[in-house]
Amino acid sequence: MFGEESFGTGSDHVREKDGLWAVLAWMSIISKANEGVADGEPLVGVADIVTKHWATYGRHFYCRYDYEGVDSNDANKVMDLVRDSFVNGDASSVATSDSGIKLEDAVEFGYTDPVDGSQTSNQGLILNFELASGDPARVVFRLSGTGSSGATIRMYIEQFEKDASKHDISAPVALKDLADEALKLVQMEKLTGRDKPTVIT
Repeated sequence: MFGEESFGTGSDHVREKDGLWAVLAWMSIISKANEGVADGEPLVGVADIVTKHWATYGRHFYCRYDYEGVDSNDANKVMDLVRDSFVNGDASSVATSDSGIKLEDAVEFGYTDPVDGSQTSNQGLILNFELASGDPARVVFRLSGTGSSGATIRMYIEQFEKDASKHDISAPVALKDLADEALKLVQMEKLTGRDKPTVIT
């Protein structure tokens, strides 16, 4: 169990326990937020906590596009293009988009386990962008399930937004320009024949 799972904790006595830990963590947060609330006064809810946090620190929008059942060769072509053109190529030479999104660099993600020192590589290809606002953003591509039924390309999108007037926008809407730019760069439709993801979450 890696540290990023289960709200930063790990154990092996309950399988698929991420949801349980998230519920317990939120119960603890809500309990702390409601300390000192007098009887009869409205309680502080999750929405109150989240919007206050966004107002103070800004909001990070997240979204995932899944392209399921892609031909394995085509899926590998997408990953190879990202690796060859941007990770091992000159990502900074890519022109800024009309919406002001600039590709800064690209890396292939790997990490060293802080507990046992084991190394894990090829965990995703990351495109790092700078938005017109000057804020950072990134798009991660991961490939899975390269069996006979095809592969799944997962595209994870993340963007910071400090403008409080935009915090209530839905994540897919807020991230559309960034997603479109990334899909254009990796030639998703040309290489896979897919003009839209199977599912957006």
